[in-house]
Amino acid sequence: MRGRNSLLASLLALLCLPYAGAAQEAARQDSGTGTDAGADAGSAKSAVIYVARRGWHIDVGFAAADLQPPLNAVAAQFPGVRYLFFGFGDQHYLLAKDRNGPVLLAALWPGRGMILATALASSPQEAFGTTHVAALFVTEKQARDTQAFVWRSMDKQSAEQESGANGIKPYAVGPYEGSLYFAATPRYSAFHTCNTWVAESLRAAELPIHSAGVIFAGQLWSQVRRLEKKQSADGLRADQLHGGLVPSWHTTVVPPEF
Repeated sequence: MRGRNSLLASLLALLCLPYAGAAQEAARQDSGTGTDAGADAGSAKSAVIYVARRGWHIDVGFAAADLQPPLNAVAAQFPGVRYLFFGFGDQHYLLAKDRNGPVLLAALWPGRGMILATALASSPQEAFGTTHVAALFVTEKQARDTQAFVWRSMDKQSAEQESGANGIKPYAVGPYEGSLYFAATPRYSAFHTCNTWVAESLRAAELPIHSAGVIFAGQLWSQVRRLEKKQSADGLRADQLHGGLVPSWHTTVVPPEF
């Protein structure tokens, strides 16, 4: 019984998308850790996919300068953004005013999903803490393929959204400054969580990541860290492309512009 309750509690925790304070605390804990910016990357690879562990949740992100159409339409809603991260969650739960027990349990069944976009004016390492960010070297095509997966996950059926000034309109304001919710086409459930979705986004780039059976953050994070370690052993230094700054004590976010 104790094991069953623990599993249920873990599944319920996946429903809560991260909040700004969690990122601040992670960065504060890692404030003494920096990265070495002296070596040459020495690789023909020319883009980075960022993966951020935010407690129970994992987000996927990109440098704003690397965003290609049509996903760059989302970045256009955050003037001055340097990095943009995307996460996935249950729409009903995230928008509920009273997140009580029945709402929590209902979210474990298949239901509409929601994409959370988080805009950063500082580096991912500053925002989330160095130990909570993995930077994966990829080709430009691989970056485009993952971005295309994120774009396909956004619900653009509404003609009003398609004709919006920024290409796609947000569904609602996000849970903290510098964030917006977008309606999603994938459905959320206890077996297709935020972590499953990010694993699928990396699979879209044909990276050696499996998504089948991925429910919890640790199941994906261990794969990402192994890949990052292998790239480092092969002489690839993902932290050289976009900064690698010492994390600060706070997360710098970019407010959206409507």
